[in-house]
Amino acid sequence: MTDNPHDSGSLEAGRRAGTPFGGLRVAITGGTSGLGLALVRELLDRGAHVAFVARGRDAVNRVSAEHADVHGIVGDVSRKQDIYPMAVQILGALGGLDVLINNASDLGPVPLALLADTDCEDFERALATNVLGPFRLTKALLGSLASSAREGSRAVVLNVSSDAAIHAYPGWGAYGASKAALHHVSRVWNEELIAEGISVLSLDPGDMDTALHLAAVPEADRSLLKRPETAARELADAIGAVLTQRVANEAVG
Repeated sequence: MTDNPHDSGSLEAGRRAGTPFGGLRVAITGGTSGLGLALVRELLDRGAHVAFVARGRDAVNRVSAEHADVHGIVGDVSRKQDIYPMAVQILGALGGLDVLINNASDLGPVPLALLADTDCEDFERALATNVLGPFRLTKALLGSLASSAREGSRAVVLNVSSDAAIHAYPGWGAYGASKAALHHVSRVWNEELIAEGISVLSLDPGDMDTALHLAAVPEADRSLLKRPETAARELADAIGAVLTQRVANEAVG
């Protein structure tokens, strides 16, 4: 059941370190708090060019001011009308795209509720944010990801999942159902796109000390929860492993 202060680092440092992210173009949704913000910082530190999306203009401006190398975009992935302007701004800022991280998430009802007590509007919002948003944004950016794969054999979509996508937890129905749908969409899309050089991952970062988790489980012992920075490093390592293997395969081929 997941969510889904250091300097931003320099692009040149990432290239010198020889990381698989050096110079890559990465877009992250939900990038102003929790795991999303940790991913922005982690991938900047690894030498990536990063654009992030979030709903709140003030929060977007704050993160953009803190990190000179990042491009902040105001948009709501749950709103169909926001998707294409969002995609255009991502590509305009980065000049293309190599990695898309669909991280923005919605719990549904807060406090959590049994399915029988869940309003249709709350269920609909969870589906719009957690399934339709990633589907629409990925589809809008698919041409650019395919182009990157053809040019450098490096294109990855990461959909942030949850153990609630696999296990049935009372009260987590709206969130779990939406994440389960996203998980399966990811698996199907990976099968359909792998021949094009695009890998689609669905990964659970674990229970994290984030505002989303606090809203869901206010009584949780925060000392037992994973830090978002730790989860961001793990997810970045997973993406990096795919990128590295893709480059190795290309070299052999």
